Amino acid sequence: MSAPTTEAVQEPFSRKTLFWGIFASLLAAAGFFLLSTYAPDFRQPEGGATPFSKGGTGYAGLVEWLKLTNGQPPPMERGEKDLESPLASTFLLVVTIAPGSDPAALDQLIKLRTGKDTLFVLPKWQTVPLLSHDGWETKVERLPNAVVNDWLGRIAKAKLGEGKPAVDRIDVQGRGIAVPDELQWVADDHPLIAAGNGKAILTELDDEPFYILTDPDFINNAGLKDEQTAAAALDMIAMLEPAKGAVMFDLTLHGIGQKYDLAKLLVEPPFLALTLSVLVAAALAFLHGLGRFGPPRAEGRAIAFGKRALVDTTAMLLKRAGRLQELGDRYATLVRQRAAALLGAPHGLQGEALDRWLDSRDKGEAHGFTRRFKAANESNNLAAMHEAAEQLHDWTARRLGERR
Repeated sequence: MSAPTTEAVQEPFSRKTLFWGIFASLLAAAGFFLLSTYAPDFRQPEGGATPFSKGGTGYAGLVEWLKLTNGQPPPMERGEKDLESPLASTFLLVVTIAPGSDPAALDQLIKLRTGKDTLFVLPKWQTVPLLSHDGWETKVERLPNAVVNDWLGRIAKAKLGEGKPAVDRIDVQGRGIAVPDELQWVADDHPLIAAGNGKAILTELDDEPFYILTDPDFINNAGLKDEQTAAAALDMIAMLEPAKGAVMFDLTLHGIGQKYDLAKLLVEPPFLALTLSVLVAAALAFLHGLGRFGPPRAEGRAIAFGKRALVDTTAMLLKRAGRLQELGDRYATLVRQRAAALLGAPHGLQGEALDRWLDSRDKGEAHGFTRRFKAANESNNLAAMHEAAEQLHDWTARRLGERR
């Protein structure tokens, strides 16, 4: 009769498959973490006066127009790191201000762009999103002068002028274009572009290479629908830029590239090194846990056997009870009795009489035991008690050795 055969139990997955599955999961998790961390910085806002907006008040048309003209898209400034780069100082930075822009970001930008060519484009229109078409917007009304003057006052000591200009056409580098609706202008005796005498559309500050375009309809999407205005927009940019094609657009005023959180701190210097160190340590701990080195350690008893365990437990209880400072005199008395028994002291000797007898056993030192006994008796801290106990023990051991 043959013995029954048992089939080997097969694992559903090999170890190699499990390893690569875990590796792929970790890689996907890391990718998801990075994408979710940086996605808001690269998400293009819909509508508004931003370089990405295709609405009427946006500037996506100008960005595309410059791309077609220069052969490459103009760079976008997303933070102080971009502004402080040496290349940024050679660019004309176009700062498009929206009604909902961050005033603090504008103040910081002005400080960082000191001495560098910068074009500030003031806001003009209040709009609402067009629900039937993503990215489009509907013009509601012109912004009040007080709102626009608040932004203008952060750049220069000026205010918008009142009234309509008397001209029908505005000259931009020898190209006459129609006057936009409800034109915005400021008073300036030496304007770069004017809508009549002393009414500046494009002006320059006296002490900084800062330019202010008071009316955005000369370069925004709504203005570029006119062929002459589109050509004039390029002429205006060419007049201001320090080098051909050196134009950069700002995004920080629109909240792009300025949001920092804990996730970014973990994956950007200087804390990136700490994150990588933690990950490497975790990987090493995982690899170490895959195999065991040596036999498993036996779990010890909660209460150990032996004299040492008894002494340690007693010491721990005395320490927790706060009674260690009272042990010096008791230990000294115990050592006196032990020394008397070991050295054969006459029966009935106690106290100072016993101390004198013990002192007499020491031929090399007068009052040797008495002095050590008092030191142990008067000790009030652990260090002093430990030192006095050692001296008493050594004295007893020497006398016992001499007797033998």
